Amino acid sequence: MFRAVGSVLKRNKETLYGIARGSTSSSHRAFTSKTTSSTTVNSASSSPLAGNSFNGLRSLLKGQKPPTFRKMSTLAASSSESKEGLKLLVTGGPQARKWVGTWLFGSAAWVFSMVVLGGVTRLTRSGLSMTDWKFTGEFPPLSDEAWAKEFEKYKQSPEYKRVNKGMNLEDFKFIYWMEYAHRMWGRGLGIMFALPFSYFLRKGYITLRLGVQLSGLFALGAGQGFIGWWMVKSGLEEPPSEYSQPRVSPYRLAAHLTSAFAIYCGLFWTALSVVMPEPPAESLAWVRGAAKVKKLALPVSFIVGVTAISGAFVAGNDAGRAFNTFPKMGDTWIPDSIFEMKPLIRNFFENTATVQLDHRLLATTTLLAIGTMWWFTRKLDIHPAVKALIGSTVGMTAVQVTLGVSTLLSYVPVSLGSAHQAGALTLLTLMLLLNHTLRRPSPSLLKSLPQVVKSNFS
Repeated sequence: MFRAVGSVLKRNKETLYGIARGSTSSSHRAFTSKTTSSTTVNSASSSPLAGNSFNGLRSLLKGQKPPTFRKMSTLAASSSESKEGLKLLVTGGPQARKWVGTWLFGSAAWVFSMVVLGGVTRLTRSGLSMTDWKFTGEFPPLSDEAWAKEFEKYKQSPEYKRVNKGMNLEDFKFIYWMEYAHRMWGRGLGIMFALPFSYFLRKGYITLRLGVQLSGLFALGAGQGFIGWWMVKSGLEEPPSEYSQPRVSPYRLAAHLTSAFAIYCGLFWTALSVVMPEPPAESLAWVRGAAKVKKLALPVSFIVGVTAISGAFVAGNDAGRAFNTFPKMGDTWIPDSIFEMKPLIRNFFENTATVQLDHRLLATTTLLAIGTMWWFTRKLDIHPAVKALIGSTVGMTAVQVTLGVSTLLSYVPVSLGSAHQAGALTLLTLMLLLNHTLRRPSPSLLKSLPQVVKSNFS
């Protein structure tokens, strides 16, 4: 009989352990529910993400080693899994969220590098060196005969005839390799995104909501190849005037760059949502402060985005190589030719003087808007992470304006021009991170937050 009972207990050991754990958890919940009213609520335990961020900052100020961002995000995700009103984008536990988040951040970084490489390709006038395009890609010329054939095709293009006439084969190889690298880097991104996506789908880590989002981003990324060729094709056509230099359509360049920015923003925001399902919120006072900051951050983000897109029209019209003075445009504050095109609307997208003036005004507006946001939020009761982000955004804006002016005065060298384009995306990244941090917490987290946070330091 004892052997039979022992056998039953052995077979059902895991079940009994589960019951024991459940009863222990129930007892613990009952005990904590009775004692909560008579004790002070610990804010760090109510919000894992906020608690770890706050404790990390406190440890840093005390000279201790703070918890890493990876640990903070993992703890936040794992403890938030059971909260009501919070829908996670990734299933499979904290390890799965870490893998998916790392993949998405890596994809966003790859897109960032694509934008910078595209800027370098444009600034070195390499974008029109390849006069055809295949969706699946092609091998580069590997023999002297193949190189000669590609060079002959390029010699038929308007750019060679009007800009690079007399170019030798070695110089052609440089611009060809630049454009080829840009195209193949984009195809590499497609593979790097698609393979892990398929794996995570098969493992069941991707929820329906996340799957739809990522499928849309993948489709937009695939469309970038067509948009890029559509843009390049416009530069292979004869210019309207014999005195005009061949260049791509500013409208198509703006569409190509805006699409790249949209893909990057989508990937970066989604990655943040995967690893940080809850914003840093340790008290209701900080939540109310974040809501006030958000009212300013949203319109400021819109201004930053519009300014970045206007930069695409500056690049498309080669407007950075005109009026290379600051703060005046030549000898005047406002050139006389800003409205010389008909209809009037064309001036804002095709007129070199108007496009550059617009970009100057928008950049100044961005600097003032971000400075104003910092001024009105400096005394608000908000999370230290939010304050740090606002300060970083102000600093990055100053750097970006300095890069823009330096690029203009230096007649757009490749180094400064590409750094200015990277700076625009960096500033946009900080605004995305700020807006993501300012999200409203889930209802379950709001219920558990104290009114204020007691801090040991001011």
